[in-house]
Amino acid sequence: MEKDKILIVEDAIKLARFLELELMHEGYNVAKTHDGREGLRMALQPDISLVVLDIMLPVINGMEVCRRIRQTSDKPIIMLTAKDDTTAKVMGLDLGADDYLTKPFAIEELLARIRSILKRRNRSAARSRLLNAGELVIDLEKYQVSYRQQPVELTKREFDLLKYLVENRNIVITRDEILREVWGFDYAGDTNVVDVYIRYLRSKIDQRFNASLIRTVRGVGYILEDE
Repeated sequence: MEKDKILIVEDAIKLARFLELELMHEGYNVAKTHDGREGLRMALQPDISLVVLDIMLPVINGMEVCRRIRQTSDKPIIMLTAKDDTTAKVMGLDLGADDYLTKPFAIEELLARIRSILKRRNRSAARSRLLNAGELVIDLEKYQVSYRQQPVELTKREFDLLKYLVENRNIVITRDEILREVWGFDYAGDTNVVDVYIRYLRSKIDQRFNASLIRTVRGVGYILEDE
């Protein structure tokens, strides 16, 4: 299993090195930098799992770094600061930080908070690989579908169509939207192909299990409804 990579953005060089060694000892991959601009650039790299971010940084301060990260990413941020006032804590959390530690702090506490945040995030990521609509479950990682705990065998196109319907459950979707999102912008065929594949899905789910998941909205398109 690939190790989580922690980014340390801290201008106190000795503290940054201390944190780096402790995190490496705990088995993490570690990257570090000492200014906000470089910290922001590194934080947005896809291999970074969590950011330990000081507030008092040169070039760009930690609050601004946090704000800019949150514009494009939801990766966890733990803020570190020598400031002990409530205003700074509230501001950091309002900007999207997941947690907050005031210097000086015990390294054991920081490590515990990192473990807790990553554990929650990993559980959430695992759940996000499953899509549900009532008793219908789509496992995106295994490319498997089940209904009432019974496996449903689908072709690649059927799977993609069902996935799109579930992602937009309880919303009426037009045939053109389905063609664009499932078949692609360059598809030049007839929209009747959508009707054909809807029939395939109904035969494998609705008819097989005597269910009514997929409903036709006359003159518009289709809707998959939670039961």
